[in-house]
Amino acid sequence: MPDRRRLVPSGAARPTTRIVHLGLGAFFRAHVASYLQDLGGWGVIAVSLRSPDVREKLKPQDCVYTAAELAEGTIKTRLIEVVRDVLVAPKDQQAVIDAMCDPTISLVSLTVTEKGYCHDPATGELNWDNPDIVHDLTHDLPRSAPGFIVHALQSRRAAGVPPFTVLSCDNLSDNGALIRRVTLAFAEQVDPALANWISETCAFPATMVDRIVPATTDVDVATVTGLIGSHDAAPVMHEPFRQWVIADCFHNETFPPLDQVGVQFVSDVAPFEDMKLRMLNGTHSALAYLGYLVGHRTVAEAVTDPLFADFVRHLWTHEIGPTVAAPEGTDLSAYAETLMSRFANRGVAHSLGQIAMDGSQKLPQRFLAPIKERLRENQRCDGLILCVAAWMVYVSGQAGKIDVRDPLAERLSLASADPEKSVDNILALREIFEPALAEKLKVPLNQYYADLQQHGVRDCIRKVLS
Repeated sequence: MPDRRRLVPSGAARPTTRIVHLGLGAFFRAHVASYLQDLGGWGVIAVSLRSPDVREKLKPQDCVYTAAELAEGTIKTRLIEVVRDVLVAPKDQQAVIDAMCDPTISLVSLTVTEKGYCHDPATGELNWDNPDIVHDLTHDLPRSAPGFIVHALQSRRAAGVPPFTVLSCDNLSDNGALIRRVTLAFAEQVDPALANWISETCAFPATMVDRIVPATTDVDVATVTGLIGSHDAAPVMHEPFRQWVIADCFHNETFPPLDQVGVQFVSDVAPFEDMKLRMLNGTHSALAYLGYLVGHRTVAEAVTDPLFADFVRHLWTHEIGPTVAAPEGTDLSAYAETLMSRFANRGVAHSLGQIAMDGSQKLPQRFLAPIKERLRENQRCDGLILCVAAWMVYVSGQAGKIDVRDPLAERLSLASADPEKSVDNILALREIFEPALAEKLKVPLNQYYADLQQHGVRDCIRKVLS
C-alpha cells in the first residue's frame, strides 16, 4: 500500500512572488508553471475566478503539486513549487486586486479560456451584454478578468506604481491584441485618462502556448499517489512536448528571462499561432465533434481509427495547410507528422468531450477563419464545412443526449429546437457567424447536416475524401 502522507514541499527555497496568474486550470499548472519551475525565482499567486475546488486541494499541500509526463508505457513525475498562494476571486475580490497592485508584481498572466475574455468571438470586441461586464461596470469590485485587470491598473496608477505586463496564454488568435482591446474598451468606460495611460505604458504581448493537458481523473490521482509515495490531491497530467512563443514587445525589463529555459522570443508570433490554432486545435476540434458522434471518446482512440487518420491528414494537406504561412524554418509536413504522433499517444487520455467544450467560442479561429480564406480563393473546404456541421449536430442534440457545455448553450438549444431549421437558426447567431459567411455556408451546411443524420459520419468523411 502506498504511503498516504500528504504531499509536502521539497524543502528547497521557494521563489519570491512576482507574478499573479488568473485562471488556475490544469493547463497553467502543466505548461506555464513548468517553465517557471525551470527558471526559478519567479513565484506565482494563482487566482481562481470561479470555483474554490483547486484551492481547497492545493492549500493543504502548501500549494505544491505533481506534474506527471505521460508517454505510452511510462510516467515521469516532477514536483512543481512555484505557486506560493491561491486566491478565489468570488470569495475575496479585494485580496485579488491588492495582490495585483503589489509593486513587486510585474506580470499578470491569464489562462481563462476563450469565454473568459468576455468578447464577441465573431468580432473580437468586448461584449457589453456579457453578464460579468454588466456587473463590473456597476459594482466597485469586479468578477471578470478584464474587470480585475482594469481595477488593478487603476489602483497602481493612482499610487504611482508602474503597470504590470499582461500576458495572455490562451489559445486565441492574436491573444495579446485581444486582451489589450477588451481591457482598453472597459477602461475607457471607467476613465478615459486611465485608458490612455494603459495604452501608453502597458504591454500586452501575443503568445503561442502548446502542450496537451488532459483533465485529471481519480485514477490519475491514485496512480500519482502510488508513484510518489504520498497523496497529491491536485496532480496534473501532460504529454512530453511543450512549446511557448512570446512576442518581444515589452515596455519594461521586469519580465522573466524565459528564453533561458527554452521559451522563444520572436518579433511576430502570428505564424506560430496560426499554425498551431489551425493545424493542432482545428483538427482536435474536428476529431472532437466527428469522433464523438461515432462513439470515440479520446483523441488517441479517434486518430488511430484509419478513416479518421486519413481525414485529419486530408485537412492538413488540402484545406488547413494551404491557409497557413509556416514560421521560418518550419516544414508543415514534418509538423503535421509530429502532431499525428502526439495525437496517437495512448498514454494521454485526452477527452473529446473536454475539447468539445465552448465550441461557439472556438469555431471562429479553428474552422471559420480557414473556411473564409478557402472560399475567398475559390478553393474547396468540404472537410472544414463538415466539421462545422458536426458541431451543429453535436450541440443540437440530434445525435442523442449530450451535455453541451458552452456559454451559448441555451441559445444554441433554442436555435435548434426546430430540426428542419436548426442550421439556418444557428447560422443566424451573430456572435459566431458573420452575415456574409453565413449566407455562403447555408446550402452546404444544410446538406452535410442532413447527410450526417441520414447516412452517418463515416459516409460523410468518405464523401469528402473521394
